Amino acid sequence: MDITSSQIEAIVKQVLAGMGPQAVKKAAAPAAGNTFVSSDGGDRGVFTDVDAAVEAAWKAQRKWVTFKIEERQRVIEEIRRTARGHIEEWAGKVLEETGMGRYEDKVEKHIAVINKTPGPECLTTDAISGDAGLMIEEYAPFGVICSITPTTNPTETIINNTISMISGGNSVVYNVHPRAKRVSAECVQILNEAIVRAGGPANLITMLKDPTMETVDQLAANPKIRLMAGTGGMGMVNALLRSGKKCIGAGAGNPPVIVDETADLELAAQKIYEGASFDNNILCFAEKEVFVVEPNFDGFMHLIEKAGAYRANAEETQKLVSLCLQQKKDGSGYEVNKTWVGQNASKILAAIGVQVPDSCRLAVLDVPVDHPFVLVEQLMPVLPVVRCRSFEEAMEYALAAEHGNRHTSSIFSKNVDHLTTFGRLIETTIYVKNSCTKAGVGIGGEGHCTMTIAGPTGEGITCAKSFCRRRRCMLADGGLRII
Repeated sequence: MDITSSQIEAIVKQVLAGMGPQAVKKAAAPAAGNTFVSSDGGDRGVFTDVDAAVEAAWKAQRKWVTFKIEERQRVIEEIRRTARGHIEEWAGKVLEETGMGRYEDKVEKHIAVINKTPGPECLTTDAISGDAGLMIEEYAPFGVICSITPTTNPTETIINNTISMISGGNSVVYNVHPRAKRVSAECVQILNEAIVRAGGPANLITMLKDPTMETVDQLAANPKIRLMAGTGGMGMVNALLRSGKKCIGAGAGNPPVIVDETADLELAAQKIYEGASFDNNILCFAEKEVFVVEPNFDGFMHLIEKAGAYRANAEETQKLVSLCLQQKKDGSGYEVNKTWVGQNASKILAAIGVQVPDSCRLAVLDVPVDHPFVLVEQLMPVLPVVRCRSFEEAMEYALAAEHGNRHTSSIFSKNVDHLTTFGRLIETTIYVKNSCTKAGVGIGGEGHCTMTIAGPTGEGITCAKSFCRRRRCMLADGGLRII
C-alpha cells in the first residue's frame, strides 16, 4: 500500500484537529477470542526469558512460512488498520515515557510508517528462460530476526520493522530500548492481537519485558536467531557486527546541509527550519549543521529567523555549549548532555535565560567550522550555521562534519554541477536536494518510509526484501519452455 505526501499531511491535520497530548485515547478492548497467553510464559508476545521468546517466535515462523502471499497481505492490512487506531495514543505515550520530541511530529511519523512501509508486494521474482532451461530467483525468509529498536522512534520502528520483516516470511524478537519498554510492550501486544485476529500465528513478534545489553548478547548467541538488525548508535552497530551473524545496522548520522550561492534562500530557510526542528531533531537523518556560501549567509540567517527560529548571539551560544554539551571523561572533546536531547527549543533557551514562545521550534547559531556543535551530533533543536567562502570550502567542511557515516546529507542549489559534485563526494545513503531531509525517508517526499536506515551494512532504505535472502531454483534442459 502506498500513500502520497499530501495525503499524509491531510491525515495529520485531521488527527491533530481537536486533540492534543492530553487527549490520548485508551485502547479499545480486544474482541473476545482474539487474546492469547502462551503456555511458555509469554503475554501476547512479551516474555521475561530470552530463550522462551526466541522459541515462541521460531515456532510461529515455522507456521508463518506456509502462509500464501495473499494471506500475509491480509495480516499486514490488519496490522495497519489496528495501528491507525492507536496513533495518537502511542504518540502521547512515547513522549511521556521517553521525554523527547514533539507530539504532533510523532503523530506524523506513525502515519508515515503505517501507510508507507511496503508489504509483500515488493518481493518480486526474477526469471530467465533460455535453451538451457528456466531459472527463477526469489526472496526467502531468514527465519527468526532479532531487532534492536531505539528510544527516538520506539513504536514507529516496531511498526515499520514488523511490516517489513514478517512480509518476508520472518518472525521477530525485539530487544527494545529500556527507556521505551512500556509503550513498546503495549505496541507489540496490540500488533500480536491484530496478527491473530487476521488468522496469523501467535507470537509472530515477541520482545523481552526487561531488555538490557545482556539480553542482546543472549539473543546473538541463540542459534535460532538467523539475522541481527539494529537501529541506533554506531556502538550498537559495531557490537552486532562482532556477533558473527548476518547483521543489518542503522547507525549514527550528523547530516550536513549546504546552501550554495544559487539557492532559493526562502525555500532553504523554510525547509531547513522544518526539518531541523522536526521531533526536536532526535532523528538520525535530521539536519544537524548548515554550511552557507557567501554572499547568502546574512540573507539565510534573516530568513530562517523569519521562519520562526531564534538566533543566539555569541554569549548565548557559549551558554548553550555549557548547557547542552559536556567534556568527555578522557578529555578528548565534547559529547552530548543527554538531559537536553530531544527537548523543545523554548525549554533549552529558557535554561540560559532566553524566553521565547513554544512556537519557536529551533535555535540557530553563527559558529566557526570547528565549533563543537558542528562536530558533535547533538540530537536537539540547536542548529549551527557556518559561513563559507566558496562552494568548494562548504563541501570540504560538510565532508569533515559528516565523519564518514555516509548516512544523510542535503543541498539547496540551482546549479546542476554542484548538485552532482556534492552527491558524488559525500556518498551518503540519503541525499536530498532542495527539501528537508525527512523527505528522503518518504515523509514529505516520494518513495517508501523506513525507520531503519542501514548505511553501515549497505541495505539503505530498508523494506521487506532487505530482510530476505535470495534463493535460486533451476529447471534444466529447456523444461516448461514453449518456444
